[in-house]
Amino acid sequence: MLGLMQDRPLLISQIIDFAAAAYPEVEIVSRTVEGPIHRYGYRDAHKRAKKLAEALQGLGIKLGDRVGTIAWNSYRHFELYFGISGIGAVLHTLNPRLAPEHVAYIANHAEDQIIFVDLNLLPIVEGVWENLKTVKHVVVMTDRAHMPASSKIPKLLCYEELIADKPGTLKWPVFDERTASSLCYTSGTTGNPKGVLYSHRSTVIHSMMMCSGPVLAMTPDTTILPVVPMFHANAWGLVYAGPICGAKLVFPGFKLDGASIYELLDKEQVTLSAGVPTVWLALLDYCAQNKLKMSSVKRSLIGGSAVPIAMIERFWKEHQVEVAQGWGMTEMSPLGTLTRFNRGERDLPDTERFAITAKQGRPVFGVEMKIVDDAGQDLPLDGSVSGNMVVRGPWIVSGYMKGEGKSQFGADDWFQTGDVCKIESDGSVVITDRSKDVIKSGGEWISSIDLENAAMGCPGVAEAAVIGVPHPKWDERPLLIVVRRPEAEVSKADVLKFLDGKIAKWWMPDDVQFIDAIPHGATGKILKTALRKQFEGYKLPAA
Repeated sequence: MLGLMQDRPLLISQIIDFAAAAYPEVEIVSRTVEGPIHRYGYRDAHKRAKKLAEALQGLGIKLGDRVGTIAWNSYRHFELYFGISGIGAVLHTLNPRLAPEHVAYIANHAEDQIIFVDLNLLPIVEGVWENLKTVKHVVVMTDRAHMPASSKIPKLLCYEELIADKPGTLKWPVFDERTASSLCYTSGTTGNPKGVLYSHRSTVIHSMMMCSGPVLAMTPDTTILPVVPMFHANAWGLVYAGPICGAKLVFPGFKLDGASIYELLDKEQVTLSAGVPTVWLALLDYCAQNKLKMSSVKRSLIGGSAVPIAMIERFWKEHQVEVAQGWGMTEMSPLGTLTRFNRGERDLPDTERFAITAKQGRPVFGVEMKIVDDAGQDLPLDGSVSGNMVVRGPWIVSGYMKGEGKSQFGADDWFQTGDVCKIESDGSVVITDRSKDVIKSGGEWISSIDLENAAMGCPGVAEAAVIGVPHPKWDERPLLIVVRRPEAEVSKADVLKFLDGKIAKWWMPDDVQFIDAIPHGATGKILKTALRKQFEGYKLPAA
């Protein structure tokens, strides 16, 4: 027997319709490429998103067509999120930090018809223009006064002129909720990037879960600063969750240094922020150097890579800001787990509370996860063993665009994440490593993540990375690579002494090397492929 309930499709256009009706004057604040701070409310954003949709239809965009964006977090990018998906086209966010050959590959693979680009990112499109096979129009996201005088790209269109004469009265079309809504590509650290195609249904469900009490508990009193880019897994869904909850949105544009982020946090009275650890490290150091405190921020969502416990402690002790660590993937929309304190755990002493936050969180409703061995057999979920993590759920990828990467999809919809982890009896997930980064020493596994997090607590250490290097007896041994803080004189002996007693003795790095900067990938993660290449042929002192 089926229930007698209305079968209305879940569509992204409903999110902006609701925000415009329920929270018309709630602000969206943007630091623009042109310079000034821009402000307007959800009602105005709704109208402009419809004007954009009408302009897209005028350019021939129809259901299923891909429309690319190369842009920072801003109000125009926000309009694109809803204007493109609202008419059944596919929003394709391209990462401007990728190598030019990857940008061209992705745009061609997606078969983008139009590319919208921020003014200061136009050189990226100009650099690959001759290699773009399907793009018919390039739209610069600015007004006529700031349009470039000349360009390698013929007939550039101006965003503000494109939408200026449109009425903004479009009635959003209704279509199957399983229709593709947006497209993100994996970072492509091994092989070509692969396309993850989200649906309206998956996005709306994911967004509602982001809003929920056990996850981010957002309300109309929330002011969000998403430092995580809108080209990185749809800004972790915050661009959709904010309007659902009536939260004020603050977009940082392209200035992500400590001073610029602090200015927005302070002036806009931000209560919730979100980004990768490297951004927050710069902010914490800026605040410390200038004796500043984050006065309004209550919570910071940190993901993208493991959060060192030293960072968790600094946020709380220096600013009374609670860290929520999240884990997920582009393939998971990206929410998988998040720091969740169960009944009574918030009252624990700081050290015990920090230890909970230092784990990768607990699964949210909608995400099933387990660990399996290399043969695919289930492993116990009691924290006793590590295994390969597999996941499934309504916002988890079921296949890559154009059928690539089939080996990652197992029976019964389980997606093989490539992460190695433990799952404890209370549901806590502890990521041991990426399967390609785990160090295999004498038949046992050493977690590079745990070693890095431990080293980050050492005074004078700004950043740390661990890679495995060949050893004639043990197969691999850990090499710790460290970036010192400015003016710090920390030595190899200092680091090893600090680690003594904090890690298993056989985990102790065989050497410590100091470098000026650790390379990061396009999404802010430590680029271990580059480190391995940099230290290729390196011989350990005791090898």
